[in-house]
Amino acid sequence: MRGIYACLLFVFAVSAQVSAQEIDTVPITVKDFDLKLRKSPLPSLKGIIVFKPVEINPLIVSSKVNYWKTKTAIGINVNQSSFSNNWSGGGVNSLAVEGLVNYKAEYKKENYSYLTEVDLRYGKIRNKGQIQKKTNDRIFWNNTGAFKISKNWNLFTQVTFESQFDNGYSYSSLNGVETPLLISKFMSPGYLTESFGFEYKPNKYFSTQFGTGAAKQTFVLDNRALAEADRNANPDPANQKTDFYGVPVGDTFKNDLAFQITVNFEKDIFHNVNLKSRYYVFVPYDHFENMKHRLDVTLTTKVNRFMNVTLNGVGIYDKTISDRIQGSQSLAMGVMFIFPR
Repeated sequence: MRGIYACLLFVFAVSAQVSAQEIDTVPITVKDFDLKLRKSPLPSLKGIIVFKPVEINPLIVSSKVNYWKTKTAIGINVNQSSFSNNWSGGGVNSLAVEGLVNYKAEYKKENYSYLTEVDLRYGKIRNKGQIQKKTNDRIFWNNTGAFKISKNWNLFTQVTFESQFDNGYSYSSLNGVETPLLISKFMSPGYLTESFGFEYKPNKYFSTQFGTGAAKQTFVLDNRALAEADRNANPDPANQKTDFYGVPVGDTFKNDLAFQITVNFEKDIFHNVNLKSRYYVFVPYDHFENMKHRLDVTLTTKVNRFMNVTLNGVGIYDKTISDRIQGSQSLAMGVMFIFPR
């Protein structure tokens, strides 16, 4: 009997629990499925919910994507020394001043890019009792457009211009008197180079350009003045030059078609130490033996926010100018202003 009573009690408890769940749930039919949601114990309001549309004015943000990145550097280097008249160690008073302006603008959008760079340098030195002389003189303008064809390769086209601001002289001494000889002027020479081809650029600081089609125009606009200066220095016609910078005497222009390679590198190799270099080789198709090489290297060490130390070096080998390698080097300390900072 006790077993029967226990079974009846169990059946009653289960049925009561099911009944309570049914009372405490709300049946909902969704896509042929019978769902029972548990009622909330919190009080709720009953009635019709009225939805009223509200107009929301969109917030317009006035913004424009700038695909340009620019950098301007302006520097002045000064070197000065002076000695009293009774200075036993000997020496000569001197003053050297050099200024430079470098402007770079780069445009990048999707697979297209464009780079323009202007590099202007001019410097002079004056030693007491001597003629003032140039220490630096350069006008350089480079324009490069590129289209990316793969991860590391681009198609590129490039136009560069190079010349100088002031007259250039070589100096000789005769009977203790220093005599200048005019050897160059603005646009004498001047170089305009156009090229197109392939560019290998695996990262931001290194690139190599292979100009399969390149043309270079050499200008000597004041060929007459250079020839006259040469005649005054060399009265013997056998010793006089027949051309200047590859342009025959009497002409002002020469065009060369060639293959060109340009290697660029610019990176902070140490903290506050930047290395920038550019190697350029120009191989004329009609005269392979007249290859032109130029290497520019600039090492800049930043002392503080404005002051820096700069070491410049230039190496040139051009058989149309000289059979030997030309070189120049300068070490200077000065101030540099960079915009934007």
